[in-house]
Amino acid sequence: MNRGKAEKRMSSLDPGRADFNLARLKKNGENFEIVINPDEAIAYKEGKDVAIKDIVRSEHIFSHAQRGDLVPENHMAVVFETSDTLKIAKIILDHGEIQLTENIRKKYIEQKYNKIIATIAREAYDPKTGFPHPPERIKLAMEEAKVKINHMKSAESQIDEIISKLKPIIPISVEKKMLLIIIPTEYAPKCQHFIRTNTIIKNENYGNDGSWEIEVQISGGMSTQIKEELNAITKGRVKVTQI
Repeated sequence: MNRGKAEKRMSSLDPGRADFNLARLKKNGENFEIVINPDEAIAYKEGKDVAIKDIVRSEHIFSHAQRGDLVPENHMAVVFETSDTLKIAKIILDHGEIQLTENIRKKYIEQKYNKIIATIAREAYDPKTGFPHPPERIKLAMEEAKVKINHMKSAESQIDEIISKLKPIIPISVEKKMLLIIIPTEYAPKCQHFIRTNTIIKNENYGNDGSWEIEVQISGGMSTQIKEELNAITKGRVKVTQI
């Protein structure tokens, strides 16, 4: 692509604005930047399958994106051994750093903070009582532990480390539980979806009276919710025993 055409297409990015989200790589003492769509870039860094062309806002490599300074194609070929901008963009994403605007960065941190709290409230429980911790208690414990959320990592990948930081503050466990659930035959069809969606079935069979007997694995914090939901569906006729 010649310089004139590149500059014409580049103008749609409004060079000089301070709100670019960038991926930047320092190589051979030089600066290489691409302008990115943050949602797609974060998903890519979390390991999701995202096409590079969907991450970049423009198929240009900049030495300084806010000024609109492009890296010449012949120079890219020397530094990266290719002038293919999408291949170079992938190198920058894989080995460089993501630089987000302050508002976008705060948005991701808040989203992951809330997701982590919700996940811990669902998956973990107080081993002293067997009940899950309310989200507000988890939030306060995270604040006391001075937990920092990494906006570049998935919420799931941060939970184990965060729980280890919470253990000195609140009693908390993420061990799985095994339940034996016996549901009268007339309620079994109504319970099928809930059981198969919220548990991992390890064994199941039907008793002589037609009742559905299931051994399931659950997250520790789900025990109370499962019992309450099944009691509501079966009008209290379900039997739930921890095994």
